[in-house]
Formats: sequence, structure tokens, C-alpha cells
Amino acid sequence: MGKIRILVIEDNRVLRDGLAVMLNGQPDMHVVASIGSGNNVLLRTRQAKAHVILMDLGLKNLNESAVVESIREKMPEVKVIGMGFVPSQSDIVEFVEAGAFGFILKDATVKDFLGTVRSVANGMKVLPPSLTGSLFSHVVEIALKKGKGKIISAVRMTKREREIIVLIADSMSNKEIAQRLNIATHTVKSHVHNIMEKLALHSRLQIAKHANDQETF
Repeated sequence: MGKIRILVIEDNRVLRDGLAVMLNGQPDMHVVASIGSGNNVLLRTRQAKAHVILMDLGLKNLNESAVVESIREKMPEVKVIGMGFVPSQSDIVEFVEAGAFGFILKDATVKDFLGTVRSVANGMKVLPPSLTGSLFSHVVEIALKKGKGKIISAVRMTKREREIIVLIADSMSNKEIAQRLNIATHTVKSHVHNIMEKLALHSRLQIAKHANDQETF
């Protein structure tokens, strides 16, 4: 693919320019454009031929989720990563449902920031560990309320993955889940990653729609 072509969408000029300097300093990245929210995002994305878009959540006069949906429909090869401070649970769920590939916290380390960009460019879906718990809690809450404790069978979950989903819904951390199930914390992280991949790639977090005819936890 050559260098990862990146479009930065951020209202704050200082932050926007700082991100461009950091990203352009990487041998495998190139910021093709950096813009604020007042610009035609779809047109600029098409013109820039970007592989990845870094989009601030909280842009002025811009519905980020609607933009992500439009990009997914018209330029499905382009991958969007959200940026921001800790978002609300509903915001992150809406953003992921719209088709975003990931989210980066603005207080992330440079290593994590760059790693997320590279992973998303390679087709992975990435969320910070601190957000996965609330996301899964929301998903399971919908399934429990609308589907009477059931989860879509089209998403093939292992028994262990189902156990972990339930524990995440109880707001347990990876460490607490590891202690409860008597497994290593890194094993829990691996399961959480697998669950996220399955939900994002197959269900689009629309579990509740098909919950009634599915097998229970």
C-alpha cells in the first residue's frame, strides 16, 4: 500500500498541525490534508484519496456519525478513526454503528496513537481498552431488554466469550474477569478482542433486532 494516506479533521488548528507533524514524521505515514469542520468533508476525502481519516468527535456544525455513514457508503475503502476525550457510551456506540473502524483517546500515548492508525489501515477495528467495557455493557443491555436475555446466533460466540460478555455487562474489569474465571488477564484481553471483531464485522451492534429467536446466554 505504500505510505498510509491520512486526512485529519480537527477544529483546533494547533492540535491539527501538531498531529500532522507527528504523523508525517513516521516513515509509513503521510498527511495528505488537514482541515476543520467547516469544509466539505466528503469532497476533500475524495480529492485526498485518503486511506484513513482521523476525525474529532465534537466538531462544530457537523454530524460525525452521518459523515461516517456517507463515507462508508460512497468510499467503503476509507477507514475512519474518531478522536476525543472520554466520550459518552451512546456516542461511541453510535459512531461504531455508523461504520467507524476505531477510536483514539486524546490522552493516548504516541505509541498507542500510531499503533491504532496502523492497525486500522490494515483493516482491524480498534477501541481503547477503557472503552470496550462500556460498549459491551451497552450491547448486552440492549439484548437483555429487547431479546429476553438472548444474543444473535449469527455471531458465533464460544461459551467462554458468552461468559465474558455477561461479566463485562456487570461492569467487571479484565482483571476481575480473569480472577472470576481463573484465567490470565491477557487471555481475557484476547477474548475481548475476538468478541469485538465478531460484533463489529457481523452484527454492526444490531443484536436486538434478531434477538427473539436466538439461543440464551
